Amino acid sequence: MNFNCPPHIRIATGLLGTLLCVASTMTLAAAALVLPPIVQPPSAEHHAGKIIWVDLVTPNLATAEKFYTGLFGWSFQDLHSGSRNFAVAMLEGRPVAGIFEGSAPSSAQRQSAWLTFIAGDVAAAKRITVAHGGKVLFEPHVYAQRGRQAVFADPQGAVFAVLASSSGDPPDLLPAPGEWIWSSLITTDPGTDAAFYQTLFGYDVFDAGGDDGAEHLILSTDEYARASVNAMPEAGSRHHPHWLNFVRVRDTVQMSARASALGGRVLVEPRADRHGGKVAVVADPAGAPFGLLEWVDTQSKEATP
Repeated sequence: MNFNCPPHIRIATGLLGTLLCVASTMTLAAAALVLPPIVQPPSAEHHAGKIIWVDLVTPNLATAEKFYTGLFGWSFQDLHSGSRNFAVAMLEGRPVAGIFEGSAPSSAQRQSAWLTFIAGDVAAAKRITVAHGGKVLFEPHVYAQRGRQAVFADPQGAVFAVLASSSGDPPDLLPAPGEWIWSSLITTDPGTDAAFYQTLFGYDVFDAGGDDGAEHLILSTDEYARASVNAMPEAGSRHHPHWLNFVRVRDTVQMSARASALGGRVLVEPRADRHGGKVAVVADPAGAPFGLLEWVDTQSKEATP
């Protein structure tokens, strides 16, 4: 697959602290809330290595809901348990994300962040992560209706979660505009990190190349491209490896402008992608970064060397 990996984004080292807070808040909140299943109705599909969910911790749930409703047309199902506030973001009746209300540490300047959940065997992920020099940030735990999940840091320090969904994984269909379509790991050593995730999830790894000379690797399972591993630019050496998730849009320029008008910021201006569309990186009003990626209906995400 000749896929153009999204651009690098420079995110400060404070993001690591933010992600730890994200995972901590979600762990505490999940213990008090009955989280909805990933797939409704349940299915028997399972796709190891597929990004199947993302969660956000933000200091103001109402502000986040207003922003993402205005940007993508998401609606929200609010859940409350004591002092815990949580919402499931929906698009045309389908769940697309979870949003927890909580504060980031002052060291992270209260920036919120998205946490990436990858389908897989949680116990095996823990064993392999530790064996390869990664860390277990939050131990495996089973949540009613959701499944078994845990949060880890890979050997380079990028934070991610592994989820064995009890309701199955979403099918391999092209996401609609407003749904998550791609994820990129920005790291200091793409080859080593790709090998780690290959061991973890059984990925096939393809070198996508690039005119800029930087390393771009594609991770796939079931002959379907799942994510990319991109080299962090030298100028970003002070920043921490991280996962970055992208939402499919029809017009990146228009959506970037809308994000700004709704109180967000454009972190990486819209630019041409090799597959013909445009890509950009923006942040919501609380600072959580995510990408915008154009993708036409005729394009496939089937992976070929």
